[in-house]
Amino acid sequence: MQGRKFSRRSLRNLAKDLRRRGHRASPTTVGKLLHEQDYSPKANRKRYASTRPPDRDRQFRYIARQKRAFLAAGLPVISIDTKKKELIGNFQQRGRRWCQEAEAVNTHDFKTDASAQAVPYGLYLLNQNRGYVRVGVSASTAEFAVDTIVSWWQAEGQQAFPHAGRLLILADGGGSNGSRPRL
Repeated sequence: MQGRKFSRRSLRNLAKDLRRRGHRASPTTVGKLLHEQDYSPKANRKRYASTRPPDRDRQFRYIARQKRAFLAAGLPVISIDTKKKELIGNFQQRGRRWCQEAEAVNTHDFKTDASAQAVPYGLYLLNQNRGYVRVGVSASTAEFAVDTIVSWWQAEGQQAFPHAGRLLILADGGGSNGSRPRL
């Protein structure tokens, strides 16, 4: 046993494996024997970074140059992303409020008990260090992302940047910001 790695198995399953091999041992005994050999339960620890694609730094330097150029020219630079989805319904919320009686809420936050799911989509304007959030009640889709940008542009963007012929949009590559949606 010494020096071997065990798969993620419970003491009960290890004891069953030993029984199948003709050794009688309870889970408690297995645990004692493992501790005597300096084994203990441990979680994985992230230590190894994957190799970086050679063009990764070049890509980020290009984005940084674009961002500096747009900001220097007074053109809008926005960063967009979907935020944490929230269930809408009779659920417990963090914090406290002054009242005479606590409000009764559901014991569990099951999605099936929700009347809807709010999907906040965040837009951050780097030029002015300002945020804009639009909340929808459907999934985070490419259409919702585009609608959020259009809504911001019509409500604030075109007033703040009346002569802008271009807009730089910074987004990660996941979800509605993915490279596959064509909107």
